[in-house]
Amino acid sequence: MITVGIVDDEALVRYGLRGILQTAPDLTVLGEAADGGGAVLLAEQHRPDVLLMDVQMPGVDGLSATESVLRASPGTAVLILTTFALGEYVYRAVRSGAAGFLVKDTAPADLLAAIRVVASGEAILSPRVTRLLFTRFGEIGAGKADRARELLSALSGRELEVLALVGQGNSNAEIAAALNVTESTVKAHVSRLMAKLSCANRVQAAMLARDAGLLG
Repeated sequence: MITVGIVDDEALVRYGLRGILQTAPDLTVLGEAADGGGAVLLAEQHRPDVLLMDVQMPGVDGLSATESVLRASPGTAVLILTTFALGEYVYRAVRSGAAGFLVKDTAPADLLAAIRVVASGEAILSPRVTRLLFTRFGEIGAGKADRARELLSALSGRELEVLALVGQGNSNAEIAAALNVTESTVKAHVSRLMAKLSCANRVQAAMLARDAGLLG
């Protein structure tokens, strides 16, 4: 069972999210909070596997609260869920340690899938959000591109395929389906390529793939 906390300043949104989560037999809601301060308390008291976190809230906003949540409950994955998919929000979310970033027009089935992905230890960024993150980091200079291509030269052909799919925002399950292999095989490829590239997370790996021109 995956345990989830919901943080949003709008009661109606919390009610709607709880209703969506209750349709999934493998998910259970441990508690709710209406601001960032409440999110930290929720994490301390319940230590959920996943915390759905809004951005714009009174008092302590979701992005500021994320680092405090992760200090209080290191095992909790924070999944940012907001109306505003702004480049600055995405950048701050990644820097604060959030495991994922989704906009509120995400389909319920995709939200449930994202919760399962981050609960398993993966990070998730939708393709739309990934593009915003790339924009935030600006244009690719010749030096940056050359360095990225040099790093990627250490990867095998299959690892390059996996990296390209990671860069497009795919989960391990989606990559496995695309390449017709098992999820465990994909997980092994991701672990090896991230070690070779000295990347701390999938976002950094995606940035290298983008800089090297692997994403087209």
